[in-house]
Amino acid sequence: MRYAKIWTAIFLLVGSTSFSNAEEVGKVDVDWVGNDIVIEAFQDPKVDGVTCHVAYFERGLIDRLQKGNWFEDPSNSSISCRQTGAITVGDIERGDEGESVFSERRSVIWKSLRIKRIWDETNQTLIYIAHANDLQNGSAKMSLSTVPLFQTK
Repeated sequence: MRYAKIWTAIFLLVGSTSFSNAEEVGKVDVDWVGNDIVIEAFQDPKVDGVTCHVAYFERGLIDRLQKGNWFEDPSNSSISCRQTGAITVGDIERGDEGESVFSERRSVIWKSLRIKRIWDETNQTLIYIAHANDLQNGSAKMSLSTVPLFQTK
């Protein structure tokens, strides 16, 4: 019983982490066992005027008890980024690998949800991709959003 309390404390600590500088703006109950879809908003730290909303699945306590997988949430996510003010692009990475903007653990050790920003110079567009990063197994689960930068002449 003592170990169960320790693991529960670890789960609550790890499971409650969220994107740095993110604000939870919604939570949708999806079933009776406590599973939710969490929606968070965050501003790109290097691009003023861009706000992203990310939605992800958060397993409830009953679901964790039933399935026995205490320390992991699914990697599924969705992202949408829009211009929410005057855009000022700071010193961003411009290579094809882009730059990590935010991340959140989806398990104690192995898995995380990541958001990268990629600059498409030809089309003057910022691309935001949410994807799972897993130390052992790559994942094809991803979501993409773009913010075109319109320049006035």
